[in-house]
Amino acid sequence: MRKSIDDATDDHPADSDERPPVSWAVMAADDCLDCEDLRVVLTVEEVGSAGSGLIAHLAPGGARRLRAALRDALKELGEDAGP
Repeated sequence: MRKSIDDATDDHPADSDERPPVSWAVMAADDCLDCEDLRVVLTVEEVGSAGSGLIAHLAPGGARRLRAALRDALKELGEDAGP
């Protein structure tokens, strides 16, 4: 089973010389033979370079840690971190 959850591109200006635009995608999956259990799959890659990005297979604990880190980063920016 693979279920797409969400995907988007970052908000960095596309014409910036500082760094290329990046896309990200999140999926739920149970088809990783090496993992042997359910995973949250996070893919990050340069826009226009499909298939050349990095794919993280996060166990539930790792996904929660990433969620907490994103929440903490939002708080550091003075943004509402949500629930």
